[in-house]
Amino acid sequence: MKLYAHPFAPNPARVLLYLQEKSLDLDWELVDLQKGEHVDPAHLARNPAGTVPVLELDDGRFVTESLAIIEYLEELHPDPPLIGSTPEARALVRSIERDIEISVLMRLVRWVHAYKSPIGLPADPYLASYELERLPRGLSRVEVRLSQTEFAAGDLVTIADITLFASLRFASAFGFELDEAYPRCRDWLQSMKARYRG
Repeated sequence: MKLYAHPFAPNPARVLLYLQEKSLDLDWELVDLQKGEHVDPAHLARNPAGTVPVLELDDGRFVTESLAIIEYLEELHPDPPLIGSTPEARALVRSIERDIEISVLMRLVRWVHAYKSPIGLPADPYLASYELERLPRGLSRVEVRLSQTEFAAGDLVTIADITLFASLRFASAFGFELDEAYPRCRDWLQSMKARYRG
């Protein structure tokens, strides 16, 4: 298998962080988004949508979308479980991860691209403001969870933490910082930075 990704963009970063958390060694190749390599014919042959990550299977087929890739790898390598080890746990982790993806990751990604797109999309001050105004709804739910458990979905790291970390790390490169309304999120973020250092 081979992964096509970019280490900092939040969706491929989710897969790379997952691999690090699982201590899985998977060959991967950089698709440089800033150079437009995601729309090169070679990459479009792998994924006509022109997005990353893309996982090339041993039989030459391709799996796209970060969560689909993570769930496939989780089935191959279930220990330690990052999606849960029972149907109930998996449902809980998936629901929390999805909430974080919609209410935090997607809002921060739209904010970045509307504010100062790293791939050259036009600025949209209205959209940037709109996303920042609505972001606290999702972050407040995360703050409540982290006040009750060590990690986003319980006492162990899961894909919910990986999605949240990829989101916040990406946005921080463009000046976003968690304010004092989120002390647990801020503490959690520092611990995750140490966990994935290097």
